[in-house]
Amino acid sequence: MPDGFGRTADPDHESLQSTNNVTSIFLLGFPDLQNHKLFFFSLLFLLYCGTISGNLLIMVLYLVSKTLQSPMYFFITQLSLCDLLLTTDIVPVLLHTVLYGASSITLNGCITQFFFFSNSEFSECVLLSGMSYDRYVAICNPLRYHSIMSHTSCVISAGVIWMMSFIATLSYVISICNLRFCGPNVIDHFYCDFEPLVQLSCSDTSMIHRWILVMGYFIIMGPFIVIVTSYVYIVIAILKIPSTTGRHKATCSFHLIVVSLFYATLIIVYIFPTKDDSMAVSKVLSLIYTVMTPLLNPIIYTLRNRDFKEAFLKINLAFCSDH
Repeated sequence: MPDGFGRTADPDHESLQSTNNVTSIFLLGFPDLQNHKLFFFSLLFLLYCGTISGNLLIMVLYLVSKTLQSPMYFFITQLSLCDLLLTTDIVPVLLHTVLYGASSITLNGCITQFFFFSNSEFSECVLLSGMSYDRYVAICNPLRYHSIMSHTSCVISAGVIWMMSFIATLSYVISICNLRFCGPNVIDHFYCDFEPLVQLSCSDTSMIHRWILVMGYFIIMGPFIVIVTSYVYIVIAILKIPSTTGRHKATCSFHLIVVSLFYATLIIVYIFPTKDDSMAVSKVLSLIYTVMTPLLNPIIYTLRNRDFKEAFLKINLAFCSDH
């Protein structure tokens, strides 16, 4: 008999795994929008192009501009890398699903998509907490900022974040790979998420659900608490500063709106999931953190950031003078 992770206690484990009769999975996407598929496809394609262009621009500017070599912009670049991985993993399949009504993907391809999605989302959660701590130190403890947020500590922190996300995601994937999939092979979603994928299994998934819930609280709620605590101290510090910092307050407020939107949708979908009859709501919420947030991040950090604007103008002028 399989345990909570689909593993068997007898030597016939290999033969049980070979009884999987699911080799491909169909993603239904948004079947109710087929009458407006061209409009929806065009909108998603424009958002996708904007997301790729914006995040690539941030990474290129950071690499070539000496004025952006600071801890804050280093973490913004790491966030852009997360958004690039996420949108490249999710949106092309979504575009195909919208255009043709459904997408077929192999079981291994589905698990691979889930791996890159989870790795990107976990990394973004922790990176956002690192960015909030960076702002906390810069505003509340500026005299020690350069000693605390040194380049070495930032690189080590980013490495630890990516490694933690990789290990956590790998544990998810190993657990899913040990499940048996006997059908059906249809997922009413636009990408291979954990819950829709596990629901296709004919193994006992009670243990893996408990494990995922515990990990979800740790990975999502832990960084969320750090962010809330940091910004409480930041707001208190800003309120004590004269009104000439109003522009800085506005920038922080826009950033907080995006972070709140990102975490609110994640918490609703994964920590407090809705009932089975609201799959449409779940898909709409998923669009926010897979499509909208990766687009909004470069807008918040570049269009409203003077350093990025100046770096872009300098590079543009240098390029034009060479030609």
